[in-house]
Amino acid sequence: MPRQQQPATRPARRRSYDQFCAGARALDAVGDRWTLLIVRELLAGPRRYTDLHADLPGVSTDVLASRLKDMEQGGLATRRRLPPPAAASVYELTERGHGLLPVLAALAEWGAPALAERRPTDAVRAHWFALPLLRALNRPGAPVGDGVLDVHLDEGVFHVRTGTRAAGSAVYGDGPAAHADARIMLDAELCLALGRGEATFAEAVKDGRIEVSGEGLLAAELRGE
Repeated sequence: MPRQQQPATRPARRRSYDQFCAGARALDAVGDRWTLLIVRELLAGPRRYTDLHADLPGVSTDVLASRLKDMEQGGLATRRRLPPPAAASVYELTERGHGLLPVLAALAEWGAPALAERRPTDAVRAHWFALPLLRALNRPGAPVGDGVLDVHLDEGVFHVRTGTRAAGSAVYGDGPAAHADARIMLDAELCLALGRGEATFAEAVKDGRIEVSGEGLLAAELRGE
C-alpha cells in the first residue's frame, strides 16, 4: 500500500492588516487565497490531505500545507490520527471553523450570477453544488424536516443533511449517504437556479424537473404530499 502523502511542515506566517476592525480581523484569518475553499471542503467532514488536494484542483502541495497549518494555528481546523486500521491523519473544522458556513453561503449567493456560463477550463465537483441547494431548501416558506438527502447530478452524487441534522459535524458529503432518507435527481443548472431563487423546489418537483424517490417523511415532504 503506498504511503499517504504528508504535508510539509513549516512555521505559519504571521500576517495582519493591523486594523482594529472586525472585517480586517476576519480577513487576517481567512483572506488568503484557497483558505475559504479549504473550509468548503471540510464542511463535508474530516478529510485526508490527499483528498483535499484532489478536490482543490490548481492548489500546490506547498500552498495547501501552508494554509492548513495557518488554519490549525488560527483555531479553524484541527488534525487528528484515525484509529487502526485506517492509520491516516485527517483535518476537520473546529466549531469556529464551522461558523464560516453562512459566510461561504453568502459569498456563493453573491457570486452565483458569474456562473451563467461554464468555461472550458472550469473544474467541477458534484458536491460544490451543495451550498446553493441547501440555500434553496432553507428559504423561508420551504421548511424541510430532519433527514439525509442524496442528490444525483450528471456531474456525480453528493448528499446533504437537512433540519437539525445539518448542525452536525458534516453539512454535506461527497457520494451517496450510507442511509439516505430521500433521493432527488436534477441537473446542475437547475440546482444553481434554485440557489439564486429563480425557481422554487416545489415548482421544479411539480413540473418534473426534480425527481424525488424514497419513503418516509422527508421524501413525502419534498414531493409536496
